[in-house]
Amino acid sequence: MKKQQHTDREKKKIRRETLSAYGQSLPSLLLILLIVIFPIIYTGYISLTNMNVYHWNNYELIGLENYKDALLVFDNGFLTALFVTILWTIVNMVLQLVIAYGIAMLLNTKGLRLRNVYRTLLIFPWAMPGYVSILLWKTGMYNSQFGLLNQWIQKLGGEPVRWLGSNVLAFISCTVVNLWLALPFMITIIDGALQSLDKSFYESAVLDGATWLEQTRYITIPMIKPIIAPSVLITTFTTFKQFDIIYLLTQQVGAKTGADIHTILTYAYEKAFITNNYGYSSAISILIFGMLLVFSMLTSAKSREEV
Repeated sequence: MKKQQHTDREKKKIRRETLSAYGQSLPSLLLILLIVIFPIIYTGYISLTNMNVYHWNNYELIGLENYKDALLVFDNGFLTALFVTILWTIVNMVLQLVIAYGIAMLLNTKGLRLRNVYRTLLIFPWAMPGYVSILLWKTGMYNSQFGLLNQWIQKLGGEPVRWLGSNVLAFISCTVVNLWLALPFMITIIDGALQSLDKSFYESAVLDGATWLEQTRYITIPMIKPIIAPSVLITTFTTFKQFDIIYLLTQQVGAKTGADIHTILTYAYEKAFITNNYGYSSAISILIFGMLLVFSMLTSAKSREEV
């Protein structure tokens, strides 16, 4: 009997503590609901309507028509923007990893002088506001009349190049700017990972006759992979969601350069705030949210399997 009463008291205590915890968390939960959950739900609702500049107050539910237009009608531009986004992400991630790894290896060269000075200089682009750096590249480097690149070309006897005037050149130019902004972070992570490695592994590998490539493949990469993997995932998300570089360099209203490249975010922005097709742009936003959610779940599942 006493044991039963003791158990009941413990259950009541646990119930009170649980209710108290929920009560203390309620303001935060309501704030999250208001700021995060509600906008997602409302965007999902708008994506099922024909809300646009012509149907602002008298919009109607049209079901999945906006999603069908995005996914099944190639001329709408979403699939092209999605392809550009995937290409943009893959190209930038591959270049970031290869270049950052090469520079980090150089920074860890034995006997390198002024090592800390180089590390400080390499971090400058990352420390500067992205908006400022992008516009400096646009006006100071890529400008077809007085940009530094064209000044060099003209001094060599060449003709000025419209770096942002065609799709291919604009894509390459945007990639260069993204590397300028993103490389310092990746260099810092890989540099730190390389410094943490036990040098005795390399000494043993040298005694066994391993080449530099074999040391890199069987020692360096496997050992730094757990360190840089989270940074790679974060950078992949950031690159996939990249908006400011392509928009400010090529698509900014009043300062378009002639190139017509869109990522899915610049595409959604154009449909929402340029053509005022809010229902369609909301559908695009939900599709983007779904893609990122699926990617996040897949990467989380893979991480759990590796653990």
